[in-house]
Amino acid sequence: MRALLAAALLFAATPAFADAPATSLTLADAAKAPAGRVIVDGAAWRCEGASCTASGGTNQPAARACRRVVAKLGPVTAFSYKGEALDAQALATCNAG
Repeated sequence: MRALLAAALLFAATPAFADAPATSLTLADAAKAPAGRVIVDGAAWRCEGASCTASGGTNQPAARACRRVVAKLGPVTAFSYKGEALDAQALATCNAG
């Protein structure tokens, strides 16, 4: 009974996945979108056309996460990591390298 109560308390204290901040990007070239899942710094990226979303990932600034993803997937036109969206200047820096 104690184990059940402890499990219920842990479940109640854990935030729902739907409440997690958005992590997404738009690839500049949809033809370069991976067919399957790509893992970058613990984030599992899945793409449908040029639009990609991720779950998980390490705690790091969005600009660093963007550079790491661009190195694997190519340039992006939009990038948001755990709720932090990059502006045009940050995207240009990210895509540059």
